[in-house]
Amino acid sequence: MLDYVVKLTRDATKISKDDHERLRAAGFDDKAILQITLIAAWFNYINRVADALGVGRE
Repeated sequence: MLDYVVKLTRDATKISKDDHERLRAAGFDDKAILQITLIAAWFNYINRVADALGVGRE
């Protein structure tokens, strides 16, 4: 799962059906894959917004 999230974070266009199949082989169903993707994407989004606005920096 973490390899998938790292790949999604670095370049989501590189995600393929093979990545989803590896998650399924690890025991994740389609709903879990969707949740993993949504949560990782949301964290990526919110961190970029915070970084752009200087949130948390002195």
